[in-house]
Amino acid sequence: MEPPSALTTVIETTLDLVPVGGRAAVVRVGGEKAVRLRLMEMGLVRGEQVRVQRAAPLGDPIALRVKGYDLALRRRDARAVVVRMTAGADAPDGTD
Repeated sequence: MEPPSALTTVIETTLDLVPVGGRAAVVRVGGEKAVRLRLMEMGLVRGEQVRVQRAAPLGDPIALRVKGYDLALRRRDARAVVVRMTAGADAPDGTD
């Protein structure tokens, strides 16, 4: 991820709060050890780019694009993933 320019805003939040269509980079994965290991095995590791593709009609689960594949994740699990979103930059990030 490139350093943000003066025209961008960096927002640190959890993955469950990233809006549909939003892109973010993983900062850290928290939660219980078993959940943390499972999330990291699925590709949610520090620095990895993630795109929220869609949410189920009732909001849970959410569909993500990470490391070139689709991943469905419960919001409570996504809440354990801290991410950094950059607003105002439309640079390609390789998640497509």
